[in-house]
Amino acid sequence: MSLPNPFTTVTELSAQLEAGTLSSATLVEHYLQRIADQDDRLHAFVDTYAQEALQLAQSADLARQAGSALGPLHGIPIALKDLIEIEGRITMGGCAANRDRRSPVTAALVHRLRQQGMIILGKTHTVEFATGGWGTNTRLGTPLNPWDLDVPRTPGGSSSGSGVAVAAGLAPWAIGTDTGGSVRLPASWCNLTALKVCTGRISTEGVLPLSTTLDTPGPMTRTVGDARLLYHALREHDDCGRASSPHHAQRIVQARRHNGLKGLRLARLPDSERAVATAEVLAAYDASLEVLRAAGADIVDITLPYGFAEVAEFNSLIMNAEGYSFYAELVDDPSQPLDEDVRPRLLKGSTVRAADYLNALRRRQAMQRELEPIFEQVDALLTPTTATAPLPLTGVDQNSTPAYYTRFANFFNLAALAVPNGATQHGLPLSLQIIGRPYSEESILDIGEIYQSRTQWHLRTPTLPQ
Repeated sequence: MSLPNPFTTVTELSAQLEAGTLSSATLVEHYLQRIADQDDRLHAFVDTYAQEALQLAQSADLARQAGSALGPLHGIPIALKDLIEIEGRITMGGCAANRDRRSPVTAALVHRLRQQGMIILGKTHTVEFATGGWGTNTRLGTPLNPWDLDVPRTPGGSSSGSGVAVAAGLAPWAIGTDTGGSVRLPASWCNLTALKVCTGRISTEGVLPLSTTLDTPGPMTRTVGDARLLYHALREHDDCGRASSPHHAQRIVQARRHNGLKGLRLARLPDSERAVATAEVLAAYDASLEVLRAAGADIVDITLPYGFAEVAEFNSLIMNAEGYSFYAELVDDPSQPLDEDVRPRLLKGSTVRAADYLNALRRRQAMQRELEPIFEQVDALLTPTTATAPLPLTGVDQNSTPAYYTRFANFFNLAALAVPNGATQHGLPLSLQIIGRPYSEESILDIGEIYQSRTQWHLRTPTLPQ
């Protein structure tokens, strides 16, 4: 069997495994070799589970030969963010103080992956306690954005290692978490697709928390089709209460493709929210609107009751208060080796009064109700995912956040999808964000998949040394 292309989609890899033209052992060996060859420089992985992964791959091949495969994803490798517990394995949450912390439990989503025969390659780097959007980690190291090997640039965070691993072809897909944009920001800056789900869609049981109100695990993939596959794999049940099938996705999108986006109303970004974005981001964004218009969508204007900056502040208050409640013991101890950029962020939570926190939660519910009529008028809101292309690490202001456009979806518990939509004149990735109603994951995946059927930005891959 020939070696697979490391940038092949999981949809294609699954078909090759089912056809017998590819073995799981070959696939896993190939990715482990890619990690061995590239990760000393890229620094995407905290740890790899090579021996266990190879044994599971061999077992998957035997199961397929015996006609007893667990499903179309049996034998597919995957990478997990270092917040996701696996009993007996080290889970640091990006914190050097947790170097020897072994997980007492296994996350519910890991059980879901194993039930379907997926193989965990290892854990990927994260911003400490998932508290930051730039993707940096001063104690454990920052993953290198593979789109510029000469000038270290922001990989996006907090799921930085997962983003770099998939972008560089070290894993076919990965799981991150998103509290304020943490799967979408790395997707934007690494030329990936990422789905931010609504709370409850994918279990957070056994995932180290930042904010129990806002945390959501999510897929990080090359294509919308793969994001849908992983979303269905991670969900316990579909809307009808039946076990989800990866092939359910194809039936939905084929039905949508018959009419394109005809009849859908997609809202453009209000003019008042464009000023924070660079000219290249806005040019790519405007071009995306025309692609969707050509696919049949009506592009309409709306008036939002709240600005993105205002919403982001509320999101931060909740996140800071809840994050501090989990990590106060470490944060308050100056002898602990915490990230110098993260400690001040978490310390902000120590000054949030209980009354202010509870009022913020109540205010959030009221604001959600006020937003509902807007999303009754439109099927999705379109924004850039990030206001800039990936920035040089030397120019990052750690007191700021790149999550200007992304926190809106977390605060209002909206579904959101990031898809590649362009490149700067220097070839750096740009991204479109599709924000849907609460629990509208399938609808925004439809929109994203049609967009990718009419563009080729998601097919771009970085050039890495052999």
